[in-house]
Amino acid sequence: MKDEESSIVYLLKKLRDDTTALVRDEISLAKTEISEKIATASRNVGYLAAGALVAYAALILILQGFSFLLGGLFISWGMNEASANLFGFLIVGAVVGVIGAILIVKALDTLKKEPLTPTKTAETLKEDKEWVQSKVP
Repeated sequence: MKDEESSIVYLLKKLRDDTTALVRDEISLAKTEISEKIATASRNVGYLAAGALVAYAALILILQGFSFLLGGLFISWGMNEASANLFGFLIVGAVVGVIGAILIVKALDTLKKEPLTPTKTAETLKEDKEWVQSKVP
């Protein structure tokens, strides 16, 4: 009888130790996964911001050229210079505004596709729960 009790005690201690190790490993996995996801998202947001700033400077100059070109076209059609330039800038501004809105929506959709929740860890935790439940009568 004493051997049975000591083997049961041993098995319970072993189960406790294995469960503790398993929980620690899962916590470590969750930390690693979350860190990787945050690093990836941060890096991509940084690239997005840097690229947007560089492109913005070039785009301003190009858009001014198009606005003056449109203004010149309107002047050649007989419009006065002030109105022609105003309409040139308004048309270019409206087109750029629509393009900008489309790009912002695309970037937000891309960022939303990658969840920040540790999906792998959640899956393994479910598996571990099932495993522990199968071991404990």
